[in-house]
Amino acid sequence: MPDSYLLGIDLGAGSLKASLIRPDGFIVAEAAAPVTTQIRHFGWAEQDPGEWVAAMSQAVRQVVAGIEPGEIAGIGISAGAHIPVLTDAAGAVLRPAIMWSDQRAAAQAAALHEKAGARIIATSLNRVNPTWTLAMLAWLFEHEPEVMRQARRLYLAKDFLRHCLTGGWETDYSDAVGALLADDETRSWSPALAGLIGLDMGILPPIVPAEQVVGCVTEAAAARTGLKPGTPVICGSNDTTVEFFGVGGNAPGIGGVKLATAGVLFLATQGKAVHPPVSCYPHILPGLYYTATGTNSCASAHRWVRDLMFAEGGFAAMDALASAAPRGAGGLLFHPYLQGERAPYWDPLLRADFIGMTMAHGKPHFARAVYEGIAFSIRDLLGAARALGLDFSTIRLMGGGARSACWRQIIADVTGLVIERTEAGDASFGAALLAGVGVGLFASPQEAITRAVRLRDVTMPNDEAGRLYDQLFGLYKEAQAALAGINHRLHALTQG
Repeated sequence: MPDSYLLGIDLGAGSLKASLIRPDGFIVAEAAAPVTTQIRHFGWAEQDPGEWVAAMSQAVRQVVAGIEPGEIAGIGISAGAHIPVLTDAAGAVLRPAIMWSDQRAAAQAAALHEKAGARIIATSLNRVNPTWTLAMLAWLFEHEPEVMRQARRLYLAKDFLRHCLTGGWETDYSDAVGALLADDETRSWSPALAGLIGLDMGILPPIVPAEQVVGCVTEAAAARTGLKPGTPVICGSNDTTVEFFGVGGNAPGIGGVKLATAGVLFLATQGKAVHPPVSCYPHILPGLYYTATGTNSCASAHRWVRDLMFAEGGFAAMDALASAAPRGAGGLLFHPYLQGERAPYWDPLLRADFIGMTMAHGKPHFARAVYEGIAFSIRDLLGAARALGLDFSTIRLMGGGARSACWRQIIADVTGLVIERTEAGDASFGAALLAGVGVGLFASPQEAITRAVRLRDVTMPNDEAGRLYDQLFGLYKEAQAALAGINHRLHALTQG
């Protein structure tokens, strides 16, 4: 099928994106539709799954408008890990989806770790924390027991979207690990982990390979999206798994940095590398795993500052001002802890800040400080990973932030690493590529990478800039340590 297309769909924290690609990796069309996050309380983050479906219909209809829908050979879907959608016996969604950035389950995560931390890690590779499904469900059992009594099916986010296309109910093993309910030895759900919270395993979906075709587009879904009924749909996987696959993270030592809503650091490993609290997931390629550790606020912090200070000119204006500002932003430091922080601090009560402000600082300095602060946060992740014996031969940059040449150079200078960028570098592309494996356009995941993943550019670190950033990073770390206690006291004073 030389003229076939592949469709990838990815649900991000701020939008749903659809990408139509050819088997050679050329992007034919892209479209996105916004989704909103509700913050009902400090540390909470929820979305309406119905809004996801509407966004999917809008974005997909746009990308298929210029082609014959019957030429789409296969569809892949991805979304953030850990996000549960619960439905009742009639298939109705019982409550908003708790997002991966939500911190409400801190007490439940701590209790689970104290009760069975070693068992959880040994079984499902990862330490329990508030952003993982197991802790979220424990919170729901405690605070919304009626929801759990009514629940008959649990979908993870990408599985719910796929269900709305095919009517099916499945998940892949990487997302099952992300739920912290899977057993790595058996590659199935763990009765022991489910038993920790009293979860009925009957609400958990069957686990299948990520590339397996699990259904076809229904007549109803076709009417909503413009797709052809009967188009094959693969299971898919979480966004980090397909994203890292889609930039060619296919060998031990290859790392990745994602500049998306969260900032995520990846490293491909031969076999599992269990180093809690660094996450460990199964890779798409057989025998490989990857580690992942992340900062909560990356593009989300970027977007927050844009909306606050650069609404008129948007990202382009902000980027131009950041490029014009001096290295070090005139002594202005930024900690991007707008939603608490995951790695390396695992502290939901940390807060963001600008340090060192004077009357001499203007918008260029604030824009630059945001870029540099997030880069320092990525360096923090790198330091924690290296302390565990994990090292990197190269870094592939992905996510929307990778488009900024200024930001790419700052990350190279702050980390001292060579930064590579591929022609395509987001989860919708990776999901589409994986669909090609599932429908047989590629003989293997490795063949998909070889045929469709190409480098666009390489950014080398500047030694002079690196020496300045070494000093600034020391101050960044010192300030973080000094302010952590103040952040905790502020929370106690204002949030109770």
